[in-house]
Amino acid sequence: MSSFNSTEQLKEPQISENSVNSSPILSPQDDKPLTAGNLASVKLESQAPSPPQYHVFSRSRKLGMVCVISLAAIFSPLSSNIYFPALRTISKEIGISMSLTTLTVTVYMIAQGLAPSFWGAISDVTGRRVVFIGTFIVYIIANIALAVSQNYGELMAFRALQAVGSSATISIGAGVIGDITTSAERGSLVGIFGGVRMLGQGIGPVFGGILSQYLGFRSIFWFLVILSGLSLLSILSFLPETIRTIAGNGTVPLHGIHKPFIYYITGQKEAQKNAVPPGKKAKVTWRTVLTPLTFLGEKDVFITLFFGSTVYTVWSMVTSSTSDLFQSTYGLTTLEVGLTFLGNGFGCISGSYTIGYLMDYNHKRTEREYCRKHNLPINTRITSKTHPGFPIEYARMRNTWWITALFIVCVALYGVSLRTHVGIPIILQYIIAYCATAIFTINSALIIDLYPGASASATAVNNLMRCEVGAAGVAAVQPIIDALTPTWTFVLLAGITLSMTSLLMIEMRWGAGWRLERLERLKHKKDNA
Repeated sequence: MSSFNSTEQLKEPQISENSVNSSPILSPQDDKPLTAGNLASVKLESQAPSPPQYHVFSRSRKLGMVCVISLAAIFSPLSSNIYFPALRTISKEIGISMSLTTLTVTVYMIAQGLAPSFWGAISDVTGRRVVFIGTFIVYIIANIALAVSQNYGELMAFRALQAVGSSATISIGAGVIGDITTSAERGSLVGIFGGVRMLGQGIGPVFGGILSQYLGFRSIFWFLVILSGLSLLSILSFLPETIRTIAGNGTVPLHGIHKPFIYYITGQKEAQKNAVPPGKKAKVTWRTVLTPLTFLGEKDVFITLFFGSTVYTVWSMVTSSTSDLFQSTYGLTTLEVGLTFLGNGFGCISGSYTIGYLMDYNHKRTEREYCRKHNLPINTRITSKTHPGFPIEYARMRNTWWITALFIVCVALYGVSLRTHVGIPIILQYIIAYCATAIFTINSALIIDLYPGASASATAVNNLMRCEVGAAGVAAVQPIIDALTPTWTFVLLAGITLSMTSLLMIEMRWGAGWRLERLERLKHKKDNA
C-alpha cells in the first residue's frame, strides 16, 4: 500500500487493476511527442510486461462461485427466521413463557455476532474452504441436537451452537468476493450475494409455519440438516480456495483440502506450473483471532458500523415482534403468520439485488467525475487501491440519504398501520426490509473497501456489532411495546434512527481523510517491522 501525507500530495498512477489507459503515445523523455530520435526507447518501453490480472476467473465463473457461497450464507438468516412462526408452539411444547422463548432468539443473535469475528480471522489465514467445511459440520451437529432436545437448557445451548455454525458463512462468503473482485465490479456481486442469501429471509418463515403446524417444530431442524448437507456438498465439489496467500489470482495450483472435487475431473485449467501466491502465509494465533476487534478503533469503520447496527436493530425489532403482534391483533394461525413474513423477505431480496447494481453504477459515475477533476483519461478504471485519493466513501454512499429517509418514515407509520387492514403493515414491512437491506449492502461493500486485505475479518466485525446491538433490541422490544403500545414504540425507533443520520454526514465529510491516515500508519508500521 502506498502512503501519502495529504490529499493534495497524491500522485495518481494511470494504470488500473484490470486495464491500461488509452492515453496518447508520448516519449518517455519529458513526455514529449514521438520523434524519430526517441522511437527506439518508446518501442522498448512498450514491450515491458503489463501488470498481472487481478484475478483470472471470468465474470461468469465468479458469478457461479458467488451463487455457491450465497446458498451457503442462506443458513444464517434462514435459521433465525424459520424459527419465528414456531415461537408460540415451542412455548407450549417445552412448557415455558413467551419471554423465555424469545430469549432463544436473543442468544442466537449474540452467538451470531461473536462467532464470525473468530472464524473470519481464521479464514483470512488458513483459507476459506477449510472454515466453510468446518462450520458446516458444526451447524449440522447443532441441528441434529436441536431436533432431539427435550428441555429449555438444551434448546438454548444448541441454538447458540447453531448460530456459531451458520453465521460465519456470511463473513467468509464476503471474504471470497473480496479475494476475486476489484471494487469496480464488487457492487453487483455483493448485491447478488446479499439477495440470494436473503432468500432465507423470505421463504424461511413460510417453511417454518408449514413444518411447525403440520409436522411439529422439531421437523424444522431436520429440514435444515438435509438442506445444509446439500450446500456442504456443493462447496466440496465446486468452490476452490480463493484466499490470495494460497491461491494467488487463481493461477496457483491447488492441493488437498483447498482443491474442489470438480478439479479432479476437469483439472485446474487456469493453473500455471510456476505460479506462487503473493505474500507469506501467516499462522493462526490468538492475536490473529482478536486483531479484527481493533478495526472498531478506526473512526470511519466504527461510524459506518454503528449506523448500520442502528438500522439493523430497528428492523430486527420489527421482525421479531411480528408473530406476537399479528396473532394478537389479527388472530392468525402459525401458518398464516409465516406467510406474513413474505413481504419482509422479498424486501430483503430486492433491496440487496437492486442496490448492488446501483452501487456499480455509482462507482462508475464517481470514476468519471474523478477522472475529469484530475485530468485522467475518462475510461481509466479507478479503485481506492490504485488511487488512494478516490472518494470510495462518497461512491458507495451516494444513495444512502433517500433510502434512510424512506426507512424512517415507514418505521414511524408501522405501529399505526397495525390498526388497519393486515395488508398495510405487510407492505410497510416490505419497504422497511428493502431499505434496511440496501443499507447493509452498501455498508458491507464499503467495509470490504476500507479493509480489502482482510475482507472476511472486516465483515465479521460488521456482523459482530450489528448482531450484539440487535440482540439487545430484540430482548427489549416486548417490554417497550407493553409500556408504550406499538404505535409509540415504532415512532420512538424512527426518531432514534433519525438522530443517527448525523453519522452519515460525519463519514462523508471526514471518512476519506481518516482512511488516508490509516494507510500512512499501516505503511509506516510495515516499513518498521
